[in-house]
Amino acid sequence: MKKLKVSIITVSKNSKGTISQTIESVLNQTYPNIEYILIDGASTDGTIEIIENYKGQIHHFISEKDKGIYDAMNKGIKAASGDIVGILNSDDTFYSTDIVEKLVRSFEKENIDAVYGDVQFIDPLTNKVIRYYSSKKFTINKFQYGLMPAHPSFYAKRELFNKFGCYKTDYKIASDFELLLRFLYINKIKIKYVPGPIVSMRKGGISTKNLYSNYLLNKEIKRACAENGLKTNYLKIYSKYIRKIFELFGN
Repeated sequence: MKKLKVSIITVSKNSKGTISQTIESVLNQTYPNIEYILIDGASTDGTIEIIENYKGQIHHFISEKDKGIYDAMNKGIKAASGDIVGILNSDDTFYSTDIVEKLVRSFEKENIDAVYGDVQFIDPLTNKVIRYYSSKKFTINKFQYGLMPAHPSFYAKRELFNKFGCYKTDYKIASDFELLLRFLYINKIKIKYVPGPIVSMRKGGISTKNLYSNYLLNKEIKRACAENGLKTNYLKIYSKYIRKIFELFGN
């Protein structure tokens, strides 16, 4: 039986301090049929020079100016030839070396379109887990509260992007929320939760930088719901922060 090909996309922009760990996290995976795609946004800090050290092990690499992170992700998706596509950001790593193998097993065993799992947030200074994002109890109903499965753990059949579209580049922060809402709520893809952490993320992502980022995130979440016909309001959306308090104390 032919092994499913998994396309893993990393997008980077001035990620000199973390990019090597991300790349090695992919290269150390035990699953044999991985296509690794790296899309760089014309870094100027030495990131490109680090990537060049791995050039022979990266299947597709470009470095050029883009229109933002979602534009870069779309470039990666268009370059992908795998059966399954997922994104590993340039400051994230896989939780363990057998993660891709674990995800593929779910696709092989069941008739599903996509999988998702959990992620953990790491303090970059102490390397300790400071928050655990569990997708275990996610239901479609939770989209209206601004909640979604952990996007870095989302791996989907490539054909879904051809059918339903890629990331909308006119979103600054919440295009991942909009895409998951469109795939799961509107198009009702068959999805499976894979227990346990998939990705370790360093604290300090684009949506959590400051108060304005949080404001913009929630504004775009409301917009995404409206565009996809899901009724919500800011009271529901902001209530998700109560849940995040509990995540600080475990899953």
